[in-house]
Amino acid sequence: MRPRTRPHRLRSAAVALASALFVTAALTAPATAGATPSPTAAAAPDYCGGRCTDILPPGENGNATLAEILLNRMFGSRPAHTDDQLGPYAALASGYPGLTEAGLRSFFNDASFGVPADQVASTASPRPDVTIVRDKATGVPHITGTTRYGTEFGAGYAAAQDRLWVMDLFRHVGRGELSGFAGGAAANRQLEQSFWQAAPYTEAELQQQIDALAARGGRATQALADANAYLDGINRYVTEAYNGRTFPGEYDLTGHIDPITNSGSIAPFKLTDLVALASVVGALFGSGGGGELASAQVKSAAEARYGKDAGDAVWRSLREADDPEAVRTLHDGQSFPYATVPDAPQGQALPDPGSVVPERMIYDATGSANTATTKANGVLPGNLLTAKHGMSNALLVSGAHTDDGHPVAVFGPQTGYFAPQLLMLEELQGPGVSARGAAFAGLSFYVQLGRGQDYAWSATSAGQDITDTYAVPLCTTDGSPVTTAANSYLWHGSCVPFDRLERKDAWSPTTADSTPAGSYTLVMYRSDYGLVTARGTVGGAPVAFTSLRSTYRHEADSIIGFQELNDPGAVHDAPSFQQAAQDINYTFNWFYADSRDIAYYNSGSNPVRAPGVDSGLPVLAQPAYEWADFDPATNTARYTPPAEHPQSVNQDYYVSWNNKQADGYTAAGFGNGSVHRANLLDDRVKALLQGGGKASRVSLTQAMESAALADLRAEDVLPDLIRVLRSAPVTDPAAATALQQLEAWLADGAQRKETSPGSHGYADATAIRVLDAWWPLLADGVMRPGLGDQLFTALTGALQINESPSGGQTGASAGGPVSANESIPHKGSAFQYGWWSYLDKDLRSVLGDPVAGPLARPFCGGGDLTACRNVLLTTLSQAAARTPAQVYPGDADCAAGDQWCADTVIQRPLGGVTDDRTTWQNRPTYQQVVQFSAHR
Repeated sequence: MRPRTRPHRLRSAAVALASALFVTAALTAPATAGATPSPTAAAAPDYCGGRCTDILPPGENGNATLAEILLNRMFGSRPAHTDDQLGPYAALASGYPGLTEAGLRSFFNDASFGVPADQVASTASPRPDVTIVRDKATGVPHITGTTRYGTEFGAGYAAAQDRLWVMDLFRHVGRGELSGFAGGAAANRQLEQSFWQAAPYTEAELQQQIDALAARGGRATQALADANAYLDGINRYVTEAYNGRTFPGEYDLTGHIDPITNSGSIAPFKLTDLVALASVVGALFGSGGGGELASAQVKSAAEARYGKDAGDAVWRSLREADDPEAVRTLHDGQSFPYATVPDAPQGQALPDPGSVVPERMIYDATGSANTATTKANGVLPGNLLTAKHGMSNALLVSGAHTDDGHPVAVFGPQTGYFAPQLLMLEELQGPGVSARGAAFAGLSFYVQLGRGQDYAWSATSAGQDITDTYAVPLCTTDGSPVTTAANSYLWHGSCVPFDRLERKDAWSPTTADSTPAGSYTLVMYRSDYGLVTARGTVGGAPVAFTSLRSTYRHEADSIIGFQELNDPGAVHDAPSFQQAAQDINYTFNWFYADSRDIAYYNSGSNPVRAPGVDSGLPVLAQPAYEWADFDPATNTARYTPPAEHPQSVNQDYYVSWNNKQADGYTAAGFGNGSVHRANLLDDRVKALLQGGGKASRVSLTQAMESAALADLRAEDVLPDLIRVLRSAPVTDPAAATALQQLEAWLADGAQRKETSPGSHGYADATAIRVLDAWWPLLADGVMRPGLGDQLFTALTGALQINESPSGGQTGASAGGPVSANESIPHKGSAFQYGWWSYLDKDLRSVLGDPVAGPLARPFCGGGDLTACRNVLLTTLSQAAARTPAQVYPGDADCAAGDQWCADTVIQRPLGGVTDDRTTWQNRPTYQQVVQFSAHR
């Protein structure tokens, strides 16, 4: 941990200090860097014809000086381009019904290449071989280099201008050392602990990833050269900003730099920082699997409840590994078998009931490290990694079904909402690079999602199973009795010690974080079978449960695929796009559109498992059950070949919202069944194309936004509930009134939308409140009697009951580390995880409807319609009686009972500047609307 300068206590005179620093900033603001080339340099070839648009709230500018932060806190002012994309983004919620082709520009940016001369806001040249032009509308950097080095240098310089503080935060998050950098708030500690558990590395191991890339040669050599040039640009800006006192004010507020004397420093960025940043992206958005212990506990509880065979059938039906009713991205009958559930599993290692204990990670805690809560909030949600959250959606229609014969795409990543955003916009033009779009701060030497000269691409998180849990036998080297506390394990017959990985963190109070001083050591034990996450017994024998992820030690490898996506010489059609996507080892669904084709490819390092192994359960750590060709020294194995990854070109349309990819492609977790939020997209696109209909940029955007405001439970499960309730007259006045309100809301479209723009109140507000209150009561009333307490609790450890827009109404929790029933408020993304399919399948069975892949036994009322109806009536009456304050209890941002506010999207402040709340939408954070008119 680097020593920090303690801040002066002069900040009690905030107004005086703000005034002084405001003057200082004005006097020291740097002039345009270097030479000033003409802003009219020829733009790269652009085949989109003005029909490429994008949006990334809140704004491009993510850096604010201390003076600007203080002025924001006192007067609400914000630096230019801090939030100018937030208003258009939010306004689509009310403006989409009347959307027109011309009106798209009111809600999205022009994403054409280059900047017209009359729209140039500034021009800078930090080196003679690169020019950074920023446009007036959004302040996005358009970087043009005459050399490859200059282009990447400019990318780094611009990234530091726009996201320096965010980049610094996340290089510390990726190393498990956030608290020592940003403060000891409980959320900061929780976050660094979760990342240290997922991707612990020594500094030498981060360097090993770089060395391995260098040894590959070819594109990898170029990628490292690009990264080094990018770092040079970052560090040039860091030096200039420090000397000119224009660096982000968060460095002052967290005690890294003294605001009066300027003593202190900003550590230079290095290649290993980029690997740490990549590990954060991979852990958050590009992994899959790892829930085998939770699945095993559901299986054990089911067998304890119903007996071995009947319990196994119940577990399989709840798991929905390959549910025939699940919406699929590939819907033309394509089959891509992967991680198929075997009829007779081999090598499974079910833990003995009650034996599993999570691995201890915190040692030598001092001071405030011993407190679980703090007054300070932390810079990021503590459960950012551990709380399940869905990411990203995509809607693409082939040219055969569009208004002008050219494909249309509306797509983007759903990466949460932060101020400043985790992503940043940029345009890169130079030798071998031609792209505009979004990139993660600190990794923006390539555009990661965006457009090239005549194509665009995007991704959704795929989450297929690339992480397995092994039950590793423990042993002792001195002959003493073996217990679960042993720190050695059996590897191919030899007793060997675990690797011990440590991270020492210490913090002290600062202006930004008042948490008292504290420290601790984070410890992870690592075996050749992966990282130790828990201990317990299997058949009475002590074991460590380990997590083995195929991309561990390989987070940097995907650099090649991203490089290719930015290279017009590498990607020029659908097959070459699929080749580039194949070179990315994160688990993503990749989508592509040009003027002729749409395409899809599912990426990821999918390990080839031993025959008979069920990847959804813990596996015995024995050679017979290891991945094919597994080499623990490099964490490599044999992976499924490209032909076995779901892929397609020119299907009539594609939709994705983190749903099932194709027949046979087994879901890694629970809950991918008959009701999924991707149904909201699929139903709307089908309706657009019904009867020979043609899609356009406008209609596809409307379909996306209509789904963004829809309540999945109301649209897809409420009709089942109404049918059961209406199977006999409803005589209870309160229940009858609530039912009528729900029916009226369903008839009105089942959306969570304001009565009018800016009203801060929902139409059908009472019905929405009733359903919010009803859902956890329903899940409990319908499922618990049949499941029993033990299985019900275990199931909440594998799949949360609810994921409402407010993050509340979660229902009963398993408690402890095995509970999936947690969420993050104000995050926008909703309805990804929940028990929607369970209730839908069960109620349809009770109603006598045909159900493909039904639950193995009836639950609601034991399968009796009258008894089921009584459960629904009772829980509906209970829900209707709940007050707004009970349903929406309030938080630091919203008063109790304020329904609209509880749902609102808040740009979670990563620094000192805050943004306004906006009405709820369930849509990508960065989004493109594209329709290319020509091709090279």
